Amino acid sequence: MPRKPRKTPGGFVYHVLNRGVRKMTLFKKSFDYAAFEEALHETWTLYPMRICSYCVMPNHWHLLLWPENDEDLGKFMQRLTVTHANRWQHHYQTVGHGHVYQGRYKAFPIEDSHFYKVARYVEPTH
Repeated sequence: MPRKPRKTPGGFVYHVLNRGVRKMTLFKKSFDYAAFEEALHETWTLYPMRICSYCVMPNHWHLLLWPENDEDLGKFMQRLTVTHANRWQHHYQTVGHGHVYQGRYKAFPIEDSHFYKVARYVEPTH
C-alpha cells in the first residue's frame, strides 16, 4: 500500500532534512557533494522552488525550502531523494544492498519569526 501524501501547504518555509541509514557517511569526497548539488540543481530545474539555504554534511543534509503550491514540496523532495539515492548506489556499486536514507525526509514548517534563526542553523559557517 502506498504511503499517504504529506500535507505540506505551499506558501510556507520548511526546514527539510534527511540522514544516511544508520548514520552512514553519504558524502565521502568532493565528488559526492558535487553530485548532490547537481541532483539538487536538476530537481530545481524540473520543479522550481525557492531554495533559501542548504547545508550538506558527511552523513546528512539540511534544506530551507519555500514551495509556492501545496504539492510542490513533495514532488521536489521525491525527485531529489530518489535521484540522489539511485546515483549514490550506482557510484558505490551497492544497488540492491539496502537503503541509502534512514527513512523519509523530515519537513518542519518554519514560522516567520524563526526564519532567520533556522537559516543561521542551516547555513554552514566556514
